[in-house]
Amino acid sequence: MIFVAGSNMLAILLARNGPFVYNDRFGDFGMSDFVKDLASSLQQQIDAFQPQIAAQEVGHVLEAGDGIARAAGLSNVKAQELVRFDNGVMGIAFNLEKDSVGIITLGDYSGIEEGMLVRGTGRIASVPVGDAMIGRVVNALGEPVDGKGPIVTDKTRPIERIAPGVVERKDVKRPLQTGIKPIDAMIPIGRGQRELIIGDRQTGKTALAIDSIINQKGKDCICIYVAIGQKKAQIARVLGTLEQHGAMDYTIIVVASADDPAAMQYIAPYSGSAIGEEFMETGRDALIVFDDLSKHAWAYRQVSLLLRRPPGREAYPGDVFYLHSRLLERAAQLSDERGGGSLTALPIIETLLGDVSAYVPTNVISITDGQIYLEADLFYSGIRPAVNVGISVSRVGGDAQTKAMKQVAGQLKGDMAAFRELAAFATFGSDLDKATQRQLDRGYRLTEILKQPQYEPVSLENQVMVMYAATRGLIDTIAVDQVKAWEASFIRFMETSYGEIAREVAEKKAIAPEIEPRLKSAIQQFNSGWQS
Repeated sequence: MIFVAGSNMLAILLARNGPFVYNDRFGDFGMSDFVKDLASSLQQQIDAFQPQIAAQEVGHVLEAGDGIARAAGLSNVKAQELVRFDNGVMGIAFNLEKDSVGIITLGDYSGIEEGMLVRGTGRIASVPVGDAMIGRVVNALGEPVDGKGPIVTDKTRPIERIAPGVVERKDVKRPLQTGIKPIDAMIPIGRGQRELIIGDRQTGKTALAIDSIINQKGKDCICIYVAIGQKKAQIARVLGTLEQHGAMDYTIIVVASADDPAAMQYIAPYSGSAIGEEFMETGRDALIVFDDLSKHAWAYRQVSLLLRRPPGREAYPGDVFYLHSRLLERAAQLSDERGGGSLTALPIIETLLGDVSAYVPTNVISITDGQIYLEADLFYSGIRPAVNVGISVSRVGGDAQTKAMKQVAGQLKGDMAAFRELAAFATFGSDLDKATQRQLDRGYRLTEILKQPQYEPVSLENQVMVMYAATRGLIDTIAVDQVKAWEASFIRFMETSYGEIAREVAEKKAIAPEIEPRLKSAIQQFNSGWQS
């Protein structure tokens, strides 16, 4: 404030509005109690202040470009530790070398320049986990990208971890129903299993995985869909499909799209596994889909070559097998002592012209517990899902199949494989005996039964009833081109007239001796009155 000498009235007016009071006795200004209290409080805080000195390791960038950086001065940084560049971009310490650290960047790397400072965070790369993630779309760092606000959770897990040991596991015996007839009947998947989906592009690999997720509705199984290197339009279509069928109520989508840095595509499946492990280790069941690991291997090859790791076969680094084995081994059925939870993995691999003997496909085939092979020729001939029964296999087999499905489809896989060979032989036009012709006719009808529209999973009880009719010869009189119409009408008939049979099959997971005659009689009754 500025006061004019001799202007007592002005001084009094100003003093009323300021922190000073006018002293009539001395004719000057003195500090008010408020100012004295404020000064005293500030002095106490100054006296109580204890300076804290923290040593922080700071490095500087030697070179940067194409999503990687090499820095010197970070001698104590750990493998997989998050580091922060001065412009705020995060990275992961990937190569720990004698004089420098190779860093893969997790954001816009265009602003990282030579000489820029970089600091270690002391935190290993991790993602948020927990129930708050359900229904959300997140990136490879667990950050929301769906515009629904922050994810409120105080739990995190490192993206990399050691897989559960042998003693911590138990046998895979509980079935995971996919709702897809050829898979549930011939290539059963158990909770805790790793079943590879392999085939050329545009043969229905993603559709199988999405059907499996949709079918988990009401089955107490949390699903994680990891999109690696896909177009954002394709990811949006998957999200729309899951929302349309109510599957986002129990699903998490982890996105590392085609325009994300290779580092994000590399860590995405590990982040998804960390999210799934939280449910597994709290005694729940989870299903994770990796779509797809071919692009994951490409991203890993890219960052490895940029960091000058020695290339091997097909320019992949030497540890590309370990890349996927340490990921897929994290899928497990935990023992009762560990809570009995499970994490089931459905990795997807894309082949080129049906070549399953390429480097990455053979690697993943050797790691997984079986494979579902989708064949382009079957797909284009109208057999969808285009599952090649001959080279598709589940190494868990009947252990993960319900008793009801075993009863009706125990010999189906062998019969269908034999039918395919017989059908190829029959194309030569040679005369066939009656037994062979009968086998062919049934095979054609079974093929029609195993066809299924996209995004329409079938319940266990309906699968069992239809398979019973097909494998017991009760549809041999139905024209092949009418089998699908017969199936749809038969399921409606059973739901309306014999609903108790379906309920008993669903509850007991078996065709009890007292149910079988009633089921057979119902099928015969329906056939007698059915007209196409």
